[in-house]
Amino acid sequence: MSKPVVALVGRPNVGKSTLFNRLAGERLAVVDDVPGTTRDRLVCEAEWTGWVFNIVDTGGIDPTQTGPGHSQQPLSIGSADFIDQIRIQAEIAIRDSDAVLFLVDADAGVTPADYEVAEILRRYQKEVNGELKPPVLLVVNKCENEARRMAALQFYELGLGEPYAISALHGIGTGDLLDALVATFGQRGEEAEDDSVKIAIVGKPNVGKSSLLNRLLGEERAIVSPIAGTTRDAIDTYLTYNDTPVTLIDTAGIRRRGKIDAGVEKYSVLRSLQAIERASVVLLVLDASVGLSAQDAHIAGFILDAWKSAVVVVNKWDAIPKDSFTMSEYTKKIRQELNFMDYVPVLFISALSGQRVEQVLPLALKVEEERLVRMSTSKINQILHQAQDLHAPSRAGQQLKIYYATQVRSDPPTFLVYVNAPKLAHFTYLRFLENRIREEYPFTGTPVRLVLRPRR
Repeated sequence: MSKPVVALVGRPNVGKSTLFNRLAGERLAVVDDVPGTTRDRLVCEAEWTGWVFNIVDTGGIDPTQTGPGHSQQPLSIGSADFIDQIRIQAEIAIRDSDAVLFLVDADAGVTPADYEVAEILRRYQKEVNGELKPPVLLVVNKCENEARRMAALQFYELGLGEPYAISALHGIGTGDLLDALVATFGQRGEEAEDDSVKIAIVGKPNVGKSSLLNRLLGEERAIVSPIAGTTRDAIDTYLTYNDTPVTLIDTAGIRRRGKIDAGVEKYSVLRSLQAIERASVVLLVLDASVGLSAQDAHIAGFILDAWKSAVVVVNKWDAIPKDSFTMSEYTKKIRQELNFMDYVPVLFISALSGQRVEQVLPLALKVEEERLVRMSTSKINQILHQAQDLHAPSRAGQQLKIYYATQVRSDPPTFLVYVNAPKLAHFTYLRFLENRIREEYPFTGTPVRLVLRPRR
């Protein structure tokens, strides 16, 4: 099952980031930053009573900030600009999340902005089997003492049910809140058996994801049948390509043409994250006319964090003035920007004209095959011992020794390596070992996971 997504919503200074950090800290190493990636902590993984879920911090909306027209006058609570901003953020939180935590401030009391957000959240909830989905939990923060916990009762007037009094800073009440939160996730059901290769098409809005999907479905060798989408605003399409069953997962763009909101733009990561978790191979679609942006690097980082295989698909290649060196120079730039995924193949296409689109599915299926490869134990040990002979890190007179290694799983390829002292192996040395393994077998487009354990 894919992990539930929980959005934090509320005006500024109510403690969303504090709660975000508190929930992330409930489990050690929930945020695993991979060197070479630069992204903010918009999304993190958290765990409670066996449930693993993703927390999304939306960022506050401040009615005192100037509007899109760069007016120096602050926005009033009732201004159209402010209401439109909170409507967009709240609507996306409702649409893309499995649950919403609506934070308010016990110290400030009920404010007009809280009423605005509460009304918008209610308006966009949908009734499913007699229940409003996604559920909204009203969280009253900064309740460090009994007086403030009693003051939290005033938030009943927002009409969102029982207020949960907490202190995100001190962790007071967060256990009861998390109990209530995971109760909204329902029962852990078994997904229907599906042996198709799941390929997600992700990327920023307007890079041509849907155009690519339509081109892929137009292949003469594809037999297409619709499958009901299991994720909001994602489209699942089943096809058979050269006798191989494939499920294409397409994520819709969220940016409205001519109107870009910085906070809303980040939500493309959320939708991409949902699609990434359900796939084994991810097509990261870039716009050749724009180049690789920080948002693209964010999405690539999430692909790596989820240990998924990937293909970088550079779309709109027909719109680029070219000479004989353009493609190699563009590829070099992508390699530099995505240096943490240098094993990923890059394909230049035009979904509009169909240029090289016929290579997308064969390449994705080849990457899937590489993902499932298993190497013999004898070969792995030969490679790693040769690598150790070339270079072995040491510290304080102690040198790393590799005793034994084996591949414990595929999907993705995972190698367990027994050594004398795992702490001696820096990240760069793990990359060195990985590169040695790839020299023997490339695992094209697929991350390789090395787990070091001390010999007992």
